[in-house]
Amino acid sequence: MVNILCQKPSALSTYMSQIRDREVQRDSMRFRLNLERIGALFAYEISKTLAYQEHEVETPLGLAHVDRLADGLVLATILRAGLPMHQGMLSVFDSAENAFISAFRKYAKSGKFHVQFEYLAAPEVEGKVVILTDPMLATGSSMVLSHKALRERGEPKHTHLVSAIASREGIEYLLKHLPNDRITIWTGQVDDELTVKGYIVPGLGDAGDLAYGQK
Repeated sequence: MVNILCQKPSALSTYMSQIRDREVQRDSMRFRLNLERIGALFAYEISKTLAYQEHEVETPLGLAHVDRLADGLVLATILRAGLPMHQGMLSVFDSAENAFISAFRKYAKSGKFHVQFEYLAAPEVEGKVVILTDPMLATGSSMVLSHKALRERGEPKHTHLVSAIASREGIEYLLKHLPNDRITIWTGQVDDELTVKGYIVPGLGDAGDLAYGQK
C-alpha cells in the first residue's frame, strides 16, 4: 500500500511547501522544525493502523476505559537527514524503541554511485512494528538496504516506510524489492523526475545539509 498524504490538503501541505521553498530553507532551525512537524503528522496517521488494547484507569472521579497501544514499536532512521523526522515521530510514540542506520552514497570518478551500508544500532525487531524514516526517497536503495539490515535483528510484524518527498521511481523500486504484504509506504508528495545522479526534481535539495550544514 502507498499512502500519499498531500493528495488531500492539510496542515502537512503548509510544512511541505516551506521545506521546499529555497527562501525558507535559509533558516536551518525552521527547516528542522518543519521536518519534526512532518514526522509527528506521519506518526499520527500511522497510529490509526496499529493494534490497541482496552485498559481501565482510575481518574480522580472514577474509572475510565481507555485504549492503549498494544504493538511493540521500533522507530528507525537513516542518518543524518532522518533525525528531525525521527524526533517528530518520537514525540508521538514516546515509549518506542529506536534504531539508527548509517548508509550513504559512495561516488566513483565516473559520477556513478552506489549506496553503501555502514552501521546499525538497533534492538530486536522480531514481531514488532518498525517505522523506518528518511526525508527523501530517491532511488530507494537506502531504504531497501536499511530494511534488509533491520531484518537481521528479527522479522518485523509490519514495516512502515516514511519519506517527506518521494520519486515515482523510488516507490516502484520499493514495490519491486520488498515483501509487499508486510510493507506500507507513506510519503507527503511524489515527484516524477529523478536525475541520472539520483536527485529528485523539483525535490528540495540535500535534506541533511539543509538541516545541519554542508558536510
